[in-house]
Amino acid sequence: MPYTTEEDGLINNFAVEPKVYTAEPPNKTQKRNYIVWGALAAVLVAGVLAIAVAAS
Repeated sequence: MPYTTEEDGLINNFAVEPKVYTAEPPNKTQKRNYIVWGALAAVLVAGVLAIAVAAS
């Protein structure tokens, strides 16, 4: 672990920095999956709201 020592003998520890990388854009299959999961989530939320309205 990288550290430095001050004049008074105090030790300062530094975190190890992770490697930096660029994110890759989603491919066609991933985009399609995002759309499908988004639609399913919207249907689920609409269903829960409909049940809440019907129950009240």
